Amino acid sequence: MIKIVSDSSTLYSAMEARANNIEVATLSVTINNSTYKEYEEINTEEFIDIINEGHIPTSSQPAIGEVLEIYNKYSDYEIINIAMADGLSGTYNSAYMAKEMAENKDKISVINSKTLCGPHRYLVDLAVKLVESGKQKEEIINIIEELIKTSESFLIPNDFDYLVRGGRISTLAGKIGILIKLVPVVKISEDGKRLIKFTTKRTFSKAVAKICEALLEAGVDNTYNIYVSHACNEELAILAKNIILENIKDSKIEIKKLGPVFTTQGGPRCISIQTIKKHNMLG
Repeated sequence: MIKIVSDSSTLYSAMEARANNIEVATLSVTINNSTYKEYEEINTEEFIDIINEGHIPTSSQPAIGEVLEIYNKYSDYEIINIAMADGLSGTYNSAYMAKEMAENKDKISVINSKTLCGPHRYLVDLAVKLVESGKQKEEIINIIEELIKTSESFLIPNDFDYLVRGGRISTLAGKIGILIKLVPVVKISEDGKRLIKFTTKRTFSKAVAKICEALLEAGVDNTYNIYVSHACNEELAILAKNIILENIKDSKIEIKKLGPVFTTQGGPRCISIQTIKKHNMLG
């Protein structure tokens, strides 16, 4: 028996994950001196309302004890934990430390997904399908690790005031950005450990077009899944989807809402564009 485990970077609440035969440990956000588990104790809309009152949030990985509890719950199983990108969060380290404390540690494999959100969710959903099809643990791990290499992630922040207040950019840069309406784009580095500058454009449409150019150069086509996720900015997400469809013909694009933890990083109304190659077991 094999159990797939992950965390709420997959955009799954614990309840939604269990309905899909996955166990997730939940990340948390702290804002205005209160700490909440995302999806369970606060949703993205409520979270952004508190940010808009002038409060700056922080996020934290699942408690080691929570991960350990999941491991011990499935002590008779082989376990594959597909964790959020190491370096963007301490989630991978928590998952690994919990493994070392578990009763069944020799049965647990922890994978650094080097991604988050849409592609991360795809990886865990695929792993479940592979388990259901009768694949063995090592084969599943090999398939997942190969697909991880195909993932790309871009982020377009939308709130310069938030970035300034959180210390992510200087006050001067923020003022200049607002005045001339710059649209910055960052991407996840190849090792998945940090966000790095990708480009800066004068309009959102040009920023998305530049992302499309990079994706086409990387070989992205209709054999990939594309995710446009947003922090309560569906109108802009739809615009991004339409621009991508113009540039990457016949592409499959899903629009998703980001959770509070990723909103902490990108800010209210941010847009992320991510890709991962499809596997024939899961379209």
